[in-house]
Amino acid sequence: MRRPVSGWCGRQTRWVEGQDRDTRTDGARWRRQQFRFWYFLVLMWLAYAVAQAVAALSRWIAGPLAVTHGGTLQVPIILLILACVILAVGVLARNVGSPLGDVVTASERVAAGDLSARVREQGAPWMRSVARAFNSMTSSLDVQHRQRRELMADVAHELRTPLAAMQGRLEGMLDGVYATDRAHVSQVLDDTRMLARLVEDLRTLAHADSGTLALQREPTDVGVVATEAASLSRAAADARGVRMATTVASGLPLLDVDPLRVREVMANLVGNAVRHSPPGGVVTIDVKTNDGLVVASVSDEGPGIAGEELPRIFDRFYKGADSNGSGLGLTIARNLAEAHGGTVSASNRPEGGTTLTFTLPVGG
Repeated sequence: MRRPVSGWCGRQTRWVEGQDRDTRTDGARWRRQQFRFWYFLVLMWLAYAVAQAVAALSRWIAGPLAVTHGGTLQVPIILLILACVILAVGVLARNVGSPLGDVVTASERVAAGDLSARVREQGAPWMRSVARAFNSMTSSLDVQHRQRRELMADVAHELRTPLAAMQGRLEGMLDGVYATDRAHVSQVLDDTRMLARLVEDLRTLAHADSGTLALQREPTDVGVVATEAASLSRAAADARGVRMATTVASGLPLLDVDPLRVREVMANLVGNAVRHSPPGGVVTIDVKTNDGLVVASVSDEGPGIAGEELPRIFDRFYKGADSNGSGLGLTIARNLAEAHGGTVSASNRPEGGTTLTFTLPVGG
């Protein structure tokens, strides 16, 4: 339902989108009345000042006419000009006061926590700009508020899984269901490592989102970093029967980047490719320069990514049907790449499989 907003003289002029008229409070109504009262006084003062100036001007103009016409033209001229001034003030009040009242009303709703408040873009060009900026601001606030709620729910869900597993194993050992031996303690230790890794991922993501991520930049050979990242996934690849092929172009320029963060991105991309490769498949890592960029691509021979999932794989906590990770790896990889001025993208290969591409600007 929409709500009527009074004009400067108290008349209902239009409706503000999304507001029920039953939600008006006495405090908000009093503030609007105060606003209209002072706005009316300012307009009356302006009208009086203009009328005085016009009266003086009309006397100056009508002086010569009064000589030839007996002074009979001075009063009609003043009244005519005064009527024009009053009409202009009324038009100004309608074109400025009512749209400004809409913004005031919507601002009160936002202050009360209603982020769905919007105003119509109408009135003078500068008033339309104000309304457009206000709508853009409230839209951004609404999106951020919704993302924050979703993030809290996702974090609670991801933390609950390893904590529940740890609690179950520890209670089982205390109750004598599980033996208190090295094997069962190692399982609890693995759960704590998973939990620590998730917390560290969340910390990295928070710093990247806020722009406070510290980068220890130094001249770095990205080809060497990519080779080191591939070696970190060698054991997992051997366990799955996946072969890894790394190609690094000669003469790669040294980049001023954080080698640990770049290796983290590459390790994430390579590990993701290994997990989605079938036994006997090949993960190809290729590093080269192209058009002022160092381009590192990681390709697998898996089933590829469904078309509807491809645009979402970099969203935080998004996991495919066959994924058992936290859903943060690719999000962190993208944020770390952007912190270095680079990008991370994904595409399906025509022959099958997926290619993840990591780019860094030369001299960035």
